Amino acid sequence: MYVPCSVFRRSPLERADERLAWDRADQWFFAAGACHILAYAFLEVHPHGFVVMGLWPRGVADPGHVYISDGTWAFDHCGWTLESELIAVSRAAEPATDYQSRPLGMELDELCARHWYPTRAEFAFDPWSRAHSYIEQFAYPRRSSLGTTS
Repeated sequence: MYVPCSVFRRSPLERADERLAWDRADQWFFAAGACHILAYAFLEVHPHGFVVMGLWPRGVADPGHVYISDGTWAFDHCGWTLESELIAVSRAAEPATDYQSRPLGMELDELCARHWYPTRAEFAFDPWSRAHSYIEQFAYPRRSSLGTTS
């Protein structure tokens, strides 16, 4: 079952102190505060067939969550989830947001500048290798459903 990113929100102390934010478990780290890093690191590993998506609360200028999609499957802090489930569970967790999903269509640096997401340099340490290690833990669901794991 998908766990929405709202469950993992950073505390005020974690928002103020990047070291505290960095010290959270990987799923917590990539759910809230570094979802965009995970998505763009994923594209570096798997550059074909995936799109970076934003999940926007209705009427808000900045996406509240960033994930990867191939049109059916989504990848984020929970690993692989059907995109329809990610959206439905996120909406159910915060009904007032009426989340809308749409492609971002920009590179990481532009996302950070336009939507107030932290750049790689603003984390306590460079999160790129941490993201790559996290991605490696999850087999692509289409492959696993065919009986292979890589």
